Parts: sequence; C-alpha cells; structure tokens
Amino acid sequence: MTTIELVEHARPVSLPVDTATGRALAASRIITATPDPERPGHWLLKAGSKVGAVTVSVPGGAPTLLRIIPKLRIARLFFLLGYALDPRGWKDDLVELAEEMELLPAVAHAFERLLRVALRTGPLKGYRATDESSLVVRGRIREGDQIRRRHGTMLPLEITYDEFTVDTAENRLLRAATERLLRLPGVAPAVRSRLLHQQARLTDATRLVPGRTLPGWKPSRLNAHYQPALHLATAILRGGSVDHRTGDVRTSGFLFDMNKLFEDFTTVALREALRDSDGYCRLQPHHHLDDLGAIRMRPDFVHYGPDGTPRGVADAKYKAEKPAGYPDADLYQMLAYCTTLGLTEGHLVYAKGRAQRASHRVRHAGVTIHQHALDLEQPPAGLLAEIAAIARNLRPAVGASARIPPGRRGQQTSAVGLRTMSPDPPA
Repeated sequence: MTTIELVEHARPVSLPVDTATGRALAASRIITATPDPERPGHWLLKAGSKVGAVTVSVPGGAPTLLRIIPKLRIARLFFLLGYALDPRGWKDDLVELAEEMELLPAVAHAFERLLRVALRTGPLKGYRATDESSLVVRGRIREGDQIRRRHGTMLPLEITYDEFTVDTAENRLLRAATERLLRLPGVAPAVRSRLLHQQARLTDATRLVPGRTLPGWKPSRLNAHYQPALHLATAILRGGSVDHRTGDVRTSGFLFDMNKLFEDFTTVALREALRDSDGYCRLQPHHHLDDLGAIRMRPDFVHYGPDGTPRGVADAKYKAEKPAGYPDADLYQMLAYCTTLGLTEGHLVYAKGRAQRASHRVRHAGVTIHQHALDLEQPPAGLLAEIAAIARNLRPAVGASARIPPGRRGQQTSAVGLRTMSPDPPA
C-alpha cells in the first residue's frame, strides 16, 4: 500500500502518482489534485480543511492510504470534538489519551473506552413498537389495516405491541459505529480486538442500512451511561465517516472538516456560556435579508431576548489561510446580519494565528464589527474563558437598546466603507 502524507492547508507538494490514482484523488474532492506540468508522472497535491485518513482503491492498482495531518494538536482537536458533541459530559482523560496519537487511532480508542462503560452491565433494553400479522391477539388490533388488507377475513390479525428488547436505537447506533471503525485502517490491534468483543454483545441490534437516516434517540435517566458513547458514535457515522464508490474507485476512511468542527465548538460553547442569561440562543437560525423573504441567511449564532428580539450575533470562521479578499467578505456578511437583525454590533470569531483582533466601525451605518481570535492550543479552561468573554459582549447592558434606529436602516443597505478603530495587537 502506498502512503501519501499531507498537512492541513499546507503548500502543494509534487509527488509521483499514477494517473488512475491521481484522477481518483481529484474526484474524491478530499484534496486538490492536478497533474504537475513541470514533472511528468507527478501530481500536485494540496490538503484543505479535511483531516484524517482515507484509503483510495483503483482497479488494477495498489490501494493508496492518504493521511492528512491537522495543524492543531490531536489532543486539542479531540477536546473541540468532545465539547461540541457533549459540553457537559466531555472527559479530561479522553483528551489526555489522544495526546500522542493520530486522529483515527485516538477516536477508535476513545470510542472503545466509552463503549466499554456503556455495556458494563449489558446492552440497554427498551420497549419497541412492533407491527406484524399474527394468529393470536397480542397488544392491540390495527383495525384500519385489518380491513384494508384482509377484506373481512378474521385471520391473520394485524396487531401492534410493545416488545422489550435490546434492538433499540441506542444499540443500533453503537453497533454501526463499532463496525464502521473495524473496517478502517489504522485502528490499533489491541483496540480492534476489544471492539470485536463488544460487537459480539450487540449482535441482537439490527444492522443499519448505509445511506439511510440514523435512528433518533432521546436522552433520559435510563440511557445516561450510554450518552457519551452515543454522541461519539453519531460523529463517527455522520460527520467523520467516508465510505463511497464512484465507478470502480472505492474511497473509505475517516475525516473531520476543521471548518465545521470549529464552527460547532464555538457556537456550542457560546450557548453554554449564555445558558444562565434571561434570553435564549439559536444555532444557525433562519432569517431573511429582504422583506419578501426571497433571500435566506443563517448566522452561526444568535442570542435573543425573552421576547424574541435579537440581542447579539456571531459567526465562526476557521481560516487556515488568508484567501483573496480576506477579511472583506466576512465583514460584508456580518454587516448584512446586523442590518437584518437590527443590531449595532456583530462578532466574527476566528482561530488565533489565522486572523487579527480588531474592531471595524462601518461608515454611515452605526454598526461595529468585532474580530476575535481564539487560541486553540491553550488548555481547555483558558479556551472556554475566552469564549465566555466573547459571550459577555453579546449581552447588551441592562436598559440599553441593541436595535438600530429605524431611520438609519436605509443607510445601512448601501454602506460599504469600513474604518478600523482601536485594533488589538496582532494574534
């Protein structure tokens, strides 16, 4: 197996790659792959925001293992993931175990530990509604189906009953995530062995059909010990799993999109920081830019007062590099949010090292846009303290109006000039 190792958002590298594999990498859209015009037989490969490991298999050729290394340390990345999934249940020891690991082995190790805790007293059982045809009455008869399907015939009966079983949504998710990890390369042999043991305990749970919507579950006192494993299982199956076939090319692996991960962590952390406020928060709520409702927009985070009036808006931007026009496009977007929501301040939250702290006051509009930079490499407590400081800025002073005067809204729609004021030192 050929191994290609790239770094998240690093410069393109020229590597010897056969044409079939190069085309497969380009078609996967996991990285950017183009033939090197100066070196025949080489391709220019560049990683974007997706990190992890995938195997690309082409007919007649050896599989290629593509490893994309995040710039952020695995332990810090793992904290962002864990906190975004379950802000009140993330574990310090899970972050510590990821310190010296790569991404996929760390996720597999953590999931196996959480799965072991979840199944310590055996698989969780629950009641499941079952519809079937039977010769005896059990539960209740579905009269509508009986008439429609049997046309007056007494037997068999169309019945519905509740069955106490291990074939629950929770166990189906755990089984699917376990089997998903067992199919991926890079899982440590010891972890793989323990996952196989746990898989055997979940065989009575129905196997999920790939591509279908994951079964839903509700947190309760009964499944409290399952919840950490369930959150990570959902991430494995929904956000990080890659398993598809395009023609004769098979791509299988485990990836995280750092853009989405940073956005999820930032918005969840802001919501937790404002949990005790007198208002409420929404992640990516639907709003419209125009009066007719034709242009829809979804800010990452909006804090509302008890009466539903917007109080603050924030957008998370994980910028691993500075694209052309940065940060103008982000500022224009935030200005549109503030205009529509009737706010005098907006907040852009970046990862430190990829943006500077600054404040911009929009000419003729009375809107100030603040840029914040989070240091993702610092310990969790310090990072959450930075988030809490941003959250305090989203809460207006008591008695102060956060609404833009109606007479000035016409000016906001045409104001495009930005003036920087009192910037903080560069991050």
